[in-house]
Amino acid sequence: MITRRHLLASIAPVALAANLKPRLRPALCAYSFREELKTGKLKYEDLIRIAAENDLDGVDMTVYWFPNTENSFLIPLKRAAYKAGIEIYSISIRSELTKPAGPARNEQTENLIKWIDVAAKLGAGHIRVFGGAVPKGAAEADAANWVAEILAPAAVYAGQHGVILGLENHGGVTDKAENIIKIVKQVNSPWVGINLDTANFKTRVYEQIEMIAPHAVNVQVKAMISDEKGPAESDWNRVAKMLVANHYRGYLALEYEEKADALTSTPPLFKKLRDVCAKFS
Repeated sequence: MITRRHLLASIAPVALAANLKPRLRPALCAYSFREELKTGKLKYEDLIRIAAENDLDGVDMTVYWFPNTENSFLIPLKRAAYKAGIEIYSISIRSELTKPAGPARNEQTENLIKWIDVAAKLGAGHIRVFGGAVPKGAAEADAANWVAEILAPAAVYAGQHGVILGLENHGGVTDKAENIIKIVKQVNSPWVGINLDTANFKTRVYEQIEMIAPHAVNVQVKAMISDEKGPAESDWNRVAKMLVANHYRGYLALEYEEKADALTSTPPLFKKLRDVCAKFS
């Protein structure tokens, strides 16, 4: 007998998304306010307020400046977000997964497990992770395989906690779209996808974004990109069009990395982001 549960389990996520109208949701990446977080000018609760004041839907919490991971910090932060109507939908962590079997790999695995627990406690459904640099003397193919070997068991644990791991295109072993797609396909888990940073490719930028789009589980946009022709304004409309064509439904988070003051420079960009999300939803 085929139950409703069995029927739902048999439907691929892409098929589900294909039957839904496009929906893009504007968000703030905490890294945008890295200087303010470093100096203590802003606290993480302030980012929730900024998101609410700018009519955003969510915050991607870069964890680098968390004071700790105790309940005394995490639970009030979660409550503040709920009361403000803002979703802490993602956390962004540091990782270096290009490690062969051994103690260094075990440390990376333990780090992933730690942050999966934190994400689950905050109610975040996604974690941004880095693949890492190709170690000196190692072949790129071997390094990519090591990343997959770490992500595969971590995906099992992440799935048990309802958390998706998004491997970012962030240089090193994930410098090219082809490589990061290969890693994700090797892991072959519904709990591992790609965190698409639309400004991290330095060549064939939009071509590589389009390659990544079918595998994207979270997306970050920046004010500028830089390619073979030099710096240029990032075309968010072009990116959004690619995403919805590939049935992406989810967040577009502004990650502000320009030199001008973030507190005064981001509000116009948040408005632009809201407009783009509304246009393609």
